[in-house]
Amino acid sequence: MLQPRISSRCFAARVQGAAWRWQKVHCQQCRIQRCNADYVAATSPSHALPEEMLPDVDYCIALRAYSVCTRKTAKSCRGDLVYHSAVFRIKELFAQYNCSSDGPTSSAKAPRTPDPLLSELCNYESRSGFQKRFAHCGLFGDPHLRTFKDEFQTCKVEGAWPLIDNQYLSVQVTNVPVVLGSSATATSKITLIFKSYQGCTEQKVYQATTEDLPLAFSDGTRNGGQQEGAGSLRILEKPDTHQVEIQAHYIGSTIIIRQVGRYLTFAIRVPEETLSLAEEGTGLQLCLHGCPKSELIQEHRLSLGNVGPLWPGSRWAYTVEMATKQCRHMLQVEDVYFQSCVFDLLTTGDPEFSVAAYGALEDLKALYPSRLKLHTVSKTVSVAGSAPGPRQPPATLLCCALACLTLLRWC
Repeated sequence: MLQPRISSRCFAARVQGAAWRWQKVHCQQCRIQRCNADYVAATSPSHALPEEMLPDVDYCIALRAYSVCTRKTAKSCRGDLVYHSAVFRIKELFAQYNCSSDGPTSSAKAPRTPDPLLSELCNYESRSGFQKRFAHCGLFGDPHLRTFKDEFQTCKVEGAWPLIDNQYLSVQVTNVPVVLGSSATATSKITLIFKSYQGCTEQKVYQATTEDLPLAFSDGTRNGGQQEGAGSLRILEKPDTHQVEIQAHYIGSTIIIRQVGRYLTFAIRVPEETLSLAEEGTGLQLCLHGCPKSELIQEHRLSLGNVGPLWPGSRWAYTVEMATKQCRHMLQVEDVYFQSCVFDLLTTGDPEFSVAAYGALEDLKALYPSRLKLHTVSKTVSVAGSAPGPRQPPATLLCCALACLTLLRWC
């Protein structure tokens, strides 16, 4: 499972019969980008003196904190060029600004009292006159899309596609083929553009890939910039969770990006009022309008006998029974996320897709718990030519229907 500068050996899957057991392997990651981002934030123009003037005590404090941060991550960054460049630069700065390596690493200054009017401007939920209703969108797996209108779809959408594009935020995902010869795709890159919002944030770009899930924006900062309300946009670190949370309080939105194996998942909560603004815009937005009809994987009904592995050439070949058992272990309720889990295991043969379905459900719980009841399947999916018998559970028929759908997708 990939992480920023982490070996793929960090996580391993072992098979015992038809059941999968996940084992976490301890590893460390190089956190030099976090050290760089913290230093840039601490020495921004609003805090530090111009270079032609002698630095005040706070600048040396920030430099010492930078040095301590790099030393703490030295072991895991041994072969990282960015790390060695930072170490060399720190030595130069100590000499250039005549800072001592001994002394405090944090400032004792009291924080500046925020302007109450500015605080209200940069906090959506504190503004008056708004009915605070929210919507959720999620993209995960092969790929499965939950739109702002609570429609659940499975799509092909290979290549670059826009999820959101309005006056505040643009989100684009890039999906790549999962298995050679199949239309199955998954997300390998996510790009977010937070557009400039007066008094709260400068324009900020965040990009996650399968090789890197950074803890900073592209410019190295972790907030909205140098403005008073910059804290209303920030990136939160969630250690050892393989995810990043971005909070944009000025537009009432929260975003969670997860790295699951070789692919990414996306989830967002936004105020419903921003959806009407997006409706007025032009262009495709998957979170708002869903996938184009040409990209949808439609439901089909066929009669199946014994279903064997659907992709014998993949890393692992799942039968319906194996996929059901794995997904039931990850997801306790046989809902649309359970369906997606089974579908993905049958289509790709990759057990990490069950983790993606579990993560997507956890994101829904975290971002929009009031919508949790809507994810339950309202009716059992039936298979033509058969009906549930007194001893035949609905889940079995559900998995058969998913298997039929998967077979047709390969045709």
